Amino acid sequence: MSEQTASWFNVYNVRPETEVPTESPLAWSCHHSGRPSVSEKSRVVLRERAMLGHLILRGGAIMLDEAVREVLGFGLPGRPNTLTRDESGERSIQWLSPDEWLVIVPGGEEFDLEGKLREALGDAHDSSDNHYAIVNVSGGQTLLELEGECARELLMKSTPYDVHPDAFPVGKGVTTIFAKASLILRRPTEDRWELVLRRSFADYLYRWILDAGREYAIGVDA
Repeated sequence: MSEQTASWFNVYNVRPETEVPTESPLAWSCHHSGRPSVSEKSRVVLRERAMLGHLILRGGAIMLDEAVREVLGFGLPGRPNTLTRDESGERSIQWLSPDEWLVIVPGGEEFDLEGKLREALGDAHDSSDNHYAIVNVSGGQTLLELEGECARELLMKSTPYDVHPDAFPVGKGVTTIFAKASLILRRPTEDRWELVLRRSFADYLYRWILDAGREYAIGVDA
């Protein structure tokens, strides 16, 4: 289950083959708080993209960009508060701070990706100027999608950040406050918003979104 890669750290596969069933962060919430169906009246649709792979990268931008391009085929965002995606849109990298990025990939890819990135980075740790860190945070986060003609109105109820298209164009992503909780708000496409949040906030934010979206006949897409 673990592979010794250096004397000071191990890489752990958090998705080993097992018969133990897994549940999404919203499994309990949907069962206890309900899951309103999507209908013709729904002007907001909520969808959870659970069990994705989430990796935090930290280190020098030039060093990490070279490794990421070698492994994923596309590079780090060139500007603060932006994200890059591959051609399929299934893999993304978001700027979090001058030396920190969030990589999201389809579930199950994160363990191999971490290993390949460490291999590509090689002996970067041998130089005091090239320290890096890769942390698998997949188990502690989930991603929610909001779509629909009133998705922005729901966001305006929930976050103080300006979500007008002039201030929040496609390709932007920020860490902000949403319903008194901290999360990452992203806009990968013209009609879709993404909320990357801690697993521990999932139930609270799910119930908040259902309440805030009631006037828009919000529906939850399974």
